[in-house]
Amino acid sequence: MITFFLIGLTVHVVFFLSIFDIYFTSPLVHGMTPQATLLEPPASRLVLMVADGLRADSLFTLLPNGSSRAPFMNIIETRGTWGVSHTRVPTESRPGHVALIAGFYEDVSAVAKWKENPVEFDSVFNESRHTWSWGSPDILPMFAKATGSHVYTHTYPAVEEDFASTDASRLDSWVFAQSFFDSAKYNSSLNATLHEDKNVFFLHLLGLDTNGHAHRPMSEYLNNIGLVDAGVSELVSMVEDFFGHDGKTAYVFTSDHGMTNWSHGAGHPSETLTPLVVWGAGWNLEHVRRVDVNQADIAPLMASLIGVNFPVNSVGVLPLQYLNNSKRFKAESMYTNAIQVLEQYKVKMIQKKETTLSLLFTPYYLTDSEQAELVNQIRIMFQLEKYEDVISLCQSLISHSLKGLVYYHTYDRFFLGCSVVLGFVGWTSYVVLVILKTHASLNRNPSLCVVVALLIAMFLFIQRSPLTYYIYCLLPVPVWYSVLKFGTLVNLVHSAPSLPLWKCLGYFVLVAFGIELLVVSFFHRAMLSVGLAALSLWPFLSEVFEKAKVRSMSWFLSCLCLAVFPLLPVVGREPNLHLMIHVAVCAFVPSLTHSSLQQKRGLPLLSQIISWTTLSSILIPLLSSTRLFHRLLSILLSLTATYLLLSTLSTVDFAANIDITKIRQLKLDDIRRSYFFVFFIITAFFGTGNIASINFDPASVYCFLTVFNPFIMGGLMMWKVIIPFIIVMCTFEAIQVTTQLSSRLFLIVLVISDIMALHFFFMVQDYGSWLDIGTISHYVIVMSMTIFLMILSVVTHILTSQRLVLWRK
Repeated sequence: MITFFLIGLTVHVVFFLSIFDIYFTSPLVHGMTPQATLLEPPASRLVLMVADGLRADSLFTLLPNGSSRAPFMNIIETRGTWGVSHTRVPTESRPGHVALIAGFYEDVSAVAKWKENPVEFDSVFNESRHTWSWGSPDILPMFAKATGSHVYTHTYPAVEEDFASTDASRLDSWVFAQSFFDSAKYNSSLNATLHEDKNVFFLHLLGLDTNGHAHRPMSEYLNNIGLVDAGVSELVSMVEDFFGHDGKTAYVFTSDHGMTNWSHGAGHPSETLTPLVVWGAGWNLEHVRRVDVNQADIAPLMASLIGVNFPVNSVGVLPLQYLNNSKRFKAESMYTNAIQVLEQYKVKMIQKKETTLSLLFTPYYLTDSEQAELVNQIRIMFQLEKYEDVISLCQSLISHSLKGLVYYHTYDRFFLGCSVVLGFVGWTSYVVLVILKTHASLNRNPSLCVVVALLIAMFLFIQRSPLTYYIYCLLPVPVWYSVLKFGTLVNLVHSAPSLPLWKCLGYFVLVAFGIELLVVSFFHRAMLSVGLAALSLWPFLSEVFEKAKVRSMSWFLSCLCLAVFPLLPVVGREPNLHLMIHVAVCAFVPSLTHSSLQQKRGLPLLSQIISWTTLSSILIPLLSSTRLFHRLLSILLSLTATYLLLSTLSTVDFAANIDITKIRQLKLDDIRRSYFFVFFIITAFFGTGNIASINFDPASVYCFLTVFNPFIMGGLMMWKVIIPFIIVMCTFEAIQVTTQLSSRLFLIVLVISDIMALHFFFMVQDYGSWLDIGTISHYVIVMSMTIFLMILSVVTHILTSQRLVLWRK
């Protein structure tokens, strides 16, 4: 079994890593020619202000008295344009800023790298003449590394990003308090540089995000919006005074992501809808209507305003509604945007064509001749000065190019997906056969297996496929060879008529329904409550109730109590810490008293003081929140303390004489045990909130550190996630040993987990886009859970087995 687990672990690691080659690949391509509009741009300089973590509704919603929380931003009524920027998952700072400044959506794996850049990418900062930036040390260096020496960063110390601070708006105050323009008046060299064209000023405002994490998007967060609004007003006045009100400054105010009342990272509208307010040179001032954009559209818009090259990897579409310029300039800018996107499409098509056999290559319908025809039509419309037709044709060309770019970026997705599914099904079949036969081995005559593997390897070599493709495509070969050579498969077919078919069919239907319930619970947490309610009835529907009525009732009540938790809200910020500490102390006092009395030392004075003080604890709930649930919880905890002090102690011996050498064979009822285990594992993972997303709450680690550190915080939060797993896993191992089952019981768990993972994989094949990133993450979660359980099963098996050996002695 150790050999089997090692092989299984390797197989599942391959399945886990495959998702990164199939779905989480970098969208960047290299080798394009930069494109820029040759006409004079409307602005000489750009001021970009990103309020990190600002929700659109928090900025735009009026106060009850009809006034605005951000009065300066009311310029949209007189001299600006506004809208909502739609972000993509994951709603985190790094991908949000990359989309804003570089115009493309990073793959999910880049979030883990945070400050470091896995690849170099082009951006508006890179294409600018000079960029000056102020703000967080976690964001600014990222773009400085990706650009060059013409990007200047000014950051505050990292220790300032403290979630425990009373008000993090001081981070924004630091940014606005810079005396950069005042000092430039007395520095002739800097003054001359600032008056050059194509300059960018970037202000990263982290106070809102930090206040949102520490205090939720209320109170300090809302007050911070007013501070930012006042700071923007002062900054605009300072900039206009410095440049002599020349009307050549364009201003962009937006956010990288929003946040829910819990945190951010997932796809809730509060996280994906961010504000966009623009004014100054080049902006459309004709109306005040809302104009929504995709977040990546802001990058080509900024490039067009100051006349720099469009970022070569940008997939944004220039939102012309924001531009206030001639029809010719709009048409030229849209043409530049179209050629820039078309360049990416061409390079990606050539790359894919070079690595695919000509007989098997299926091109996207936007062929070279169709491209040339579209571009020729656009040029004819330019000559005829039919700029509206130019814009329409360019938008069509951009749309086709973006679809073609996605087509070639996902060209191998179906092929690789089929290979992984084939391996999945083969591995699951093999595990089922191992369950049905006590002894199995992968050591078979490998001649045919080697031949098939060589043919596949030769095919991949001709296509110049990456090394990982060999792993995904060759893995199913030995797995399926072992399945087909397995003697148990033949024996199973021969013995099928003698099996209790109706009972087997019933178990199959129940397990299938149960697995579907678990899959749905990933999207609707309340389904766990439905499942727990159904599980509570199990003793009454079997023979267990007649044999153990007390334990059956305990199971029934425990399941019903547990079923409450998935229905509770996941956000809570008012813990009764004083009462919890009180309960813990009162749980210790009886032990202290018993020990003292047993040693004939009398009643300790400390115990008396704590005990008599506790009698007054009924008054403590009067000081708690007036919310009904909080008040009931306070009453419960206060009375629990007194109840503990009035309780007697007794010793419970859990030891049992178990002969672990007697191992019984698996039965159909063991499928039920395995399903219960998987169900409680999922409940431990999802029962108290959707911790499966990257929507982590930093408040969980405030006892350890409050200064922002994504890696330490992430590690601590992952350990918090793992703890319920360990508890359920150890309990399962104990049940396995006490019922004298072999470790093959865990193989049923593997089958259930693999079926769930395969279910999500098929769902990903149907969607497989950023818009359904949740399904992809669920596949990763199930695979991670399976790998972790395989490792943990070995550890817990060792721990519990050693304990039982001691008891047996």
